[in-house]
Amino acid sequence: MKKNIIIIVAIIIGAILFRYGSTIFDKITQGKAAKNKPAPSVTVETVQNADIIRSFEAPGRVVSKYQVNVLARISGYLQKSFFKEGDFVKAGQTLFLIEPTEYQNASNVAKADVANTKAQLAYAEKQLARAAELVKKDYIAKAQYDNLLAQRDSLKAQLASAQARYNDSNRNLSYTLVKAPVDGRVGIISVTVGNYVSPTSGALTTLNSTNPIYVTFPIDSTDYAQLSNADKANNKNRKVELYFPNGIKYEFDGKQDFQDNKIDQSTGTVTMRATFENPNNSLLHGEFVTVKLYSNNQVKTPIVPQTAVLENQAGKYVYKINDEELPELVYIKTGEQSGKNWTIKEGLKAGDRIITDGLQKVTPGKPVTIISEEEMEQLKKNEPMADTTKQKGKK
Repeated sequence: MKKNIIIIVAIIIGAILFRYGSTIFDKITQGKAAKNKPAPSVTVETVQNADIIRSFEAPGRVVSKYQVNVLARISGYLQKSFFKEGDFVKAGQTLFLIEPTEYQNASNVAKADVANTKAQLAYAEKQLARAAELVKKDYIAKAQYDNLLAQRDSLKAQLASAQARYNDSNRNLSYTLVKAPVDGRVGIISVTVGNYVSPTSGALTTLNSTNPIYVTFPIDSTDYAQLSNADKANNKNRKVELYFPNGIKYEFDGKQDFQDNKIDQSTGTVTMRATFENPNNSLLHGEFVTVKLYSNNQVKTPIVPQTAVLENQAGKYVYKINDEELPELVYIKTGEQSGKNWTIKEGLKAGDRIITDGLQKVTPGKPVTIISEEEMEQLKKNEPMADTTKQKGKK
């Protein structure tokens, strides 16, 4: 029994050793094959600086230039509305009618008071004029003249007071017609016809101006620093493009005409604002959009061909040829597109050499054969090439 167990154990150990030996042999064979495999052919390009109008993309929100709550300035029953919700109205256009009878009556009474006081004043002026002639001839006492003068002055004051009351009654009467203070689009009616309203009732509706219209957007503090460094004193009226959520570009370009004077500590951004023409009312208050802000001045910026940039889960990267003439994987941060190139924010600088073609067979740290673009084209066509390759260690 023990002999059988020993035989079984020996067989198992032998199988394990055989498997291990086979694995080692395969690795040695693969290593020799890899050593004998020729280095992949690639083309290399030196990173150059280009004069670029920098652009910065950010989420934006459409904001009306004027956002007005339409309020009742007097008390009364809401008698009529002259618009439909969502209508576009002009400044001065009547929106609501508050029952005017009470205010019309008050205006009529005040008007009558003014007329009555004027009549009394006219009579007092005539009496004073007669008294002035009589007092010169000593036909009446000076005290009587002074009394008539005081009456005349009192009636003047009464007329001024009556006129003020009349003006105030007319002002209240005018408030029975609730008018639009600005051009814009009317929102939902908050108080319907038949309700009693007063200055404390809240907004009857809201009115948002539409043309021109604002778009506010945040710029990362790092991008803001780059933008400021690029434009320096020429930092006004920068061009801004607007894109709808479906990717369609808005037909009019805007101008960035405001920037906040501080960095938001919670987001690390600077709030900016652009003004857009909106003649067709295509932009609505509260709408979310994407904006692209352009610098006024050109900036020297590293650029690389788009074909040289690869991407994985960690981000975008290129293969840079290091000092040992070996490819090195370098992650980069790209900016805007410039023709067939990417602008580079981080990771590369002018003078760095990167692989632009033959990327599929490149392994970081493994030798490559650097060839010209013409030779690469010939290689792709399986045509013979002249022996002009330059490998690591060859001149």
